[in-house]
Amino acid sequence: MERTTLGRTGIEVSKYCLGTMTFGTQTPEADAHAQIDRSLEAGIDFLDTAEMYPVNPVLAETVGRTEEIIGNWNAKSGKRDKIVIATKHSGENERFVRPGQDISAATVRGTLEGSLKRLQTDYVDLYQFHWPNRGSFMFRQNWTFDPRKQPSQTEILDNMAEVMEVLKDLVREGKMRAFGLSNDSAWGTMNWLNAAAKVDGPRVATMQNEYSLLCRLYDTDMAELSHHEDVTLLAFSPLACGYLTGKYRNGKLPDGSRKSIGAEMGGRASERVDEAVELYARIAEKYGIDFTHMALQWTLARPFPTIPIFGATTSEQLEHILKGVDVTLPDELLDDVSKAHRSFPMPY
Repeated sequence: MERTTLGRTGIEVSKYCLGTMTFGTQTPEADAHAQIDRSLEAGIDFLDTAEMYPVNPVLAETVGRTEEIIGNWNAKSGKRDKIVIATKHSGENERFVRPGQDISAATVRGTLEGSLKRLQTDYVDLYQFHWPNRGSFMFRQNWTFDPRKQPSQTEILDNMAEVMEVLKDLVREGKMRAFGLSNDSAWGTMNWLNAAAKVDGPRVATMQNEYSLLCRLYDTDMAELSHHEDVTLLAFSPLACGYLTGKYRNGKLPDGSRKSIGAEMGGRASERVDEAVELYARIAEKYGIDFTHMALQWTLARPFPTIPIFGATTSEQLEHILKGVDVTLPDELLDDVSKAHRSFPMPY
């Protein structure tokens, strides 16, 4: 398994990250622990979670359950030092966790300490903010995005400065090693980087945004920022919630799949998406490469630092993904993907 680093932190991780958002709902605890063990065996030592997980669906009574499952693995295995754990602080956009509360200097310490307790660890390697307080254009909100609804620039920057002081303290205390963002923008990231520079706080090391063959909002401003500022993209939904595995082709709807639980697929479902999937699937078939493997390896071929976060509801899915970690995509395939993208630049 090839390895990389998170931004400028020097924290070394596998080039693939195991997503855990279904641990506790679609993925029972015993299966979740088996997935962590198998991933480690295959060289994947990077896990991503969040205080609001599990999902599908998100329920107030299960908030934090995924972290608890990982914490139980930590306690049982004694291998906490063998894995790199990333978790997240929910913002006011998440109605199930501290409803109505922004991420602030008053919430960060207690929220992190809650995650540490559930994870049964003294520290997290990467602490991320799940959404910016000012709102986000992720999750299809780009279609109606209106920055005029955001707080004033002064309010935003003052909040960042206050929060950065707390983050600096938490790093000094050894409770977190690095800082990252999620569902944020180039403007937001640069201001967090400026806030860190002013007080020698933890600079933004990673950005966890949706990114796949079907969702390429990251390709311009954020790509440029990632390149120059060494911000590693942690690409969530690189398989587009299963679309890019081919499991939904020709109207198929597997039992227990994401689409069987929520037909709208978080706003992704449409005939246009089905057409784009068919086009990309035919490219994979043309070159004799498994569709899932092509979709994941494509993220690693991008001109900015990227780590795909893959989710595997079952151990069988995990095994299939592991078979493709060393697949190489020929230049001709990448050219065909670029041409296909021009036909479907924003499928959802």
